[in-house]
Amino acid sequence: MAIVNDEQVMKVLRKYNPWWRTPSAIKEESKPQRRLAYYEALKILTHGSIRRFAVLSGMRRVGKTTILYQIIEHLIDGGVHPGNILYATFDNPILKLVNVENVLSIYEAMYPIEGTKYIFFDEVQYTENWELWMKVIYDSRKNIRLIATGSASPVLEKGSADSGTGRWSVLKIPTMSFYEYCRLLNLELPLLSDDLRLSKLKNMSPAQLGDLMDKFVPLQGHFNRYLRIGGFPELVLSDDDAYAQRMLREDVADKVIKRDVLSLFNIRSPLLMEKLFLYLCMNSAEIFNATTAAKELENTSVMTIDSYIRALEMSNLIYLAKPMDVGSKGALKGKPKIFIADAAIRNAVLMIDDVLSDEKELGAMVETTVYKHMVSFYQGSAARLGYFRNAKDNQKEVDVVVELPRQKILCEVKYRSNSRITAADAIVELCRDEKSNVTDAYLITKRLDDFGLTRHETQVPILRIPAIAFLYILGKTESAEI
Repeated sequence: MAIVNDEQVMKVLRKYNPWWRTPSAIKEESKPQRRLAYYEALKILTHGSIRRFAVLSGMRRVGKTTILYQIIEHLIDGGVHPGNILYATFDNPILKLVNVENVLSIYEAMYPIEGTKYIFFDEVQYTENWELWMKVIYDSRKNIRLIATGSASPVLEKGSADSGTGRWSVLKIPTMSFYEYCRLLNLELPLLSDDLRLSKLKNMSPAQLGDLMDKFVPLQGHFNRYLRIGGFPELVLSDDDAYAQRMLREDVADKVIKRDVLSLFNIRSPLLMEKLFLYLCMNSAEIFNATTAAKELENTSVMTIDSYIRALEMSNLIYLAKPMDVGSKGALKGKPKIFIADAAIRNAVLMIDDVLSDEKELGAMVETTVYKHMVSFYQGSAARLGYFRNAKDNQKEVDVVVELPRQKILCEVKYRSNSRITAADAIVELCRDEKSNVTDAYLITKRLDDFGLTRHETQVPILRIPAIAFLYILGKTESAEI
């Protein structure tokens, strides 16, 4: 006897698809502000000549479900019959017991409508063999267009590699960029030329740069809030920042670790996983040594620590930045830097009272935010991201290195009152090194009046640029390329 019957599934599907009865009901679920991933997913879903499914991957609360609702609203507004649209979330305890094919069959029995059907499956990783069913649907049902979401990216990517090659694309959705944050709040945005790019700033005169930086003065307070609240749409719109941080701690950090990670991966010690994540929050933006962590955390094995780190990365809670070679300088090998996926998660977990007055904490937050923005900007490209640290001189480091076929970009974060660097700093030495092949170098500063080229004699000029301008321009450029 089946645990769940068809009538129970029908009842759940009717609840999740109110537009079947009242097409305007989608307006209550959708939101007016579109994230960049919305346009990418919509393009894949509706492409006229290339048929692909899309899988949206990202941590909880980044807005994956909202993107699905916004696309559904777009389809209904465009004349698609509401009965041709199905939304189902396998986070639901009843649907979790039913496979993809059964849900689809029950839906089609309810609405035997001809024409293209648009299927939206949320948190698909919770149903068994989802990738095999999606392969069958893709191959045998040419009248179906489908988007799925999931919170554990490599689980989804493995399914994509095994069954989805040529059938679906995985789109990673990070938390919102600072530019998206400003747009979501409908702030008065700086008037910038559409072709403005970070790489063009080094050719501006001091007066031009000064005029540009003045445009960001009204956003300074919002930038500080962005660092504390992060890029989670629902929390950004909250008028209670303290409560938002509590929700961030409970809904994003705790639920992901205590439920998602434990249910999807072979985690034998939930308490050790919690301690490890706390350890990573305390040491975010630092080089990670698994041997040291294993000793400090219950004297467990390095193998266990490595497997738990991998699970956290798979759950989109952390980024691993690998050491990279730059020029003729020997680089540290084997030890990654670990960044929490959004600086606000770290703040919420550590519960630091006045993080904006702590220069060291603030520096780690901004470095984390810069790395997240760079990962988002270059995803889907041939770029390699990591960091540089000199193997012989352990103090010489460049926070972020981006390597492309024709570009090599260095970013050093000095988010403090005095951003001064010396000729002995790693970024200066690498920009002097003819073998480094560096094309662009940025020193990311705190104050809006701390900008312009440094005075070092280098092959490649080093541009001092305030973090607020760097991140905003990067996010705006990413938006323009959609």
